[in-house]
Amino acid sequence: MSRARRVLSWLTAPARWLGGAAKRAITSLPWASGGPRIDAGGDRAMGLVAVWACVRILSDSVASLPVQLYRRNGAQREPVSYVPALLWAPAAVDDLFQWLHKAVVSLALRGNAYGLVTQRDELGYPVAIEWLSPDDVWVDEQRPTAPVYYWQGRTVPAADVVHVPWIVMPGRVVGMSPVQAFARTIGVGLAATEYGARWFEGGGTPPATMRNSQKTIAPDQADEISDRLMARMRAGRPLVYGADWEFTALQVNPEESQFIETMKLNATQVAAIFGVPPEKVGGESGGSMTYANVEQAAIDFVTFTLGPWLVRLESVLSSLMPGNEFVRFNRDALIRSDTLTRYQAHGAALDKQWRTVNEIRAIEDLPPVPWGDTPNLIPGAPPEQQQEKQQEGQGS
Repeated sequence: MSRARRVLSWLTAPARWLGGAAKRAITSLPWASGGPRIDAGGDRAMGLVAVWACVRILSDSVASLPVQLYRRNGAQREPVSYVPALLWAPAAVDDLFQWLHKAVVSLALRGNAYGLVTQRDELGYPVAIEWLSPDDVWVDEQRPTAPVYYWQGRTVPAADVVHVPWIVMPGRVVGMSPVQAFARTIGVGLAATEYGARWFEGGGTPPATMRNSQKTIAPDQADEISDRLMARMRAGRPLVYGADWEFTALQVNPEESQFIETMKLNATQVAAIFGVPPEKVGGESGGSMTYANVEQAAIDFVTFTLGPWLVRLESVLSSLMPGNEFVRFNRDALIRSDTLTRYQAHGAALDKQWRTVNEIRAIEDLPPVPWGDTPNLIPGAPPEQQQEKQQEGQGS
């Protein structure tokens, strides 16, 4: 049965035991009716440009990073060549990018990501996890050490729930929702946006005035003149009128009509909530901090903005791996230095003998070479001399 069919059969299929291993669909869990449901809302917050930008930057950046599996061997860390199913096809319809993307979006908007284990391997480790809508999940936190999870009003065993919270208060299990915690701040931005939209939809201020100094105009005549004027303006044609009329076009200060200052301040506050550099979402940094180059800016972004999100996901994913295996995101994928700096770093790594030629060629997406797995025995020496030195060492 395909994974898509397993997902569709969640609410109808009975428990299945395949080959002695519990490869269970969602309906194989011992559901119990009852339990509250919640509706946290919050999708409306995505209507604010700054919130949308923060969520997009965080989710796109995290999901685009390569994921590597390692194994602890004493004090050593060894890369694992194979890729477990959870790290290449983690859900029925999502690849790894979309799967990670959904997790970060859920964390950023609701403060929690709830995953349901839908399939396990023969050893009981998860190989498929579906992210649930946080609005459909409620957690009984009366006993923080043994929380009870409800999905759509039905209990789910805690062992089958992968819960990733963002910011959690002591004595609690559920993470705080930034949209709820800062509803007033986000609401100011939404109110300003809606007010600006209504301003322009309603015409804002009158585009011009028409005054006759010789004659008093009745209200119905004024309406007729106004309609004729607006019809001409919409058609892009001039209006021809008789003597004694004075036409004055009105102008509105763009900073007042667009509420630029209000929106910048709000964008800066929203960026501070999500830990995103404000200049990336339309705000202002409020300082004179500059970066010597793009690489330093990228390092700062990866370290201080993405770092906590990556560590949080790495910790949860590593807990789902067997034995001494653990998961790490390749942070260097977002930090691309210029060619000269990168090659100088490669040369230093070879000279200090903590990288081989093939390891560096793999970083540069180049194929390996036969002599590239030996350490650089002579710093700065050409490959031929390295080979001779290695052969001498093997002969002795």
